[in-house]
Amino acid sequence: MPKRPRYARIAITLPAPDLATADRIARAQDRPRSWIIAEAVRQYAQAPESGLLSARTRDSLAPPSPAEAAGLGRSRRAQLVADLRLTPEQRVRAAERTARAAPRPRRAAVRRVIVFDRYEDYLNWKRVEGALG
Repeated sequence: MPKRPRYARIAITLPAPDLATADRIARAQDRPRSWIIAEAVRQYAQAPESGLLSARTRDSLAPPSPAEAAGLGRSRRAQLVADLRLTPEQRVRAAERTARAAPRPRRAAVRRVIVFDRYEDYLNWKRVEGALG
């Protein structure tokens, strides 16, 4: 039994004349509009000799490698390969440069409740806080 494809719902914006054309074709072929659009994508992807697809786009349509199928994209894999060419010291230095370039999160103000038994204790605390702050 053939495996049914998984479907995903998307929203796209098309020029009104293109949408009208897709609707006209769908009515003529007694097919849903989504099938017409999906078929157009399939035909576009299968016609690389037409010159419509660049070599880079054709490469991106190739079946995924085992690493890509496991969730590791081509750009991430290329970055990992480049990183592994570095010595451990070079990797540490690159990580330090990245850490310095990243914005540092601001520390939130500490909120606290301070209770004093006597007013004199409060004044003493205020005097010490003023000297330290």
